Amino acid sequence: MHASMELCVVPIGTDVSLSDYVVACERILEEAGLQPQLHAFGTNVEGEWDVLMTALRRCHEELHAMGAPRLQTSIKLATRTDRPQSLQDKVNSVREKL
Repeated sequence: MHASMELCVVPIGTDVSLSDYVVACERILEEAGLQPQLHAFGTNVEGEWDVLMTALRRCHEELHAMGAPRLQTSIKLATRTDRPQSLQDKVNSVREKL
């Protein structure tokens, strides 16, 4: 099943700077064959459900391996069966109406 996901993985108990952890997750998403779209408060990504969930698990495993004792992850997840729709389709729909 195809899904769109926004995720934000926040390490707890680490240094104030989180960019190294963000880089690690972005690389994992790319290595999974996904095309993550980084933004200021997280990452948007779309793909097959199992690929997304496996990549998210790998993010958790890697960030723990990097020394983060705790992780708090927020996920927004969307699926639809009536028609295909990409993340860009959603953005285009709104921009066309502006």
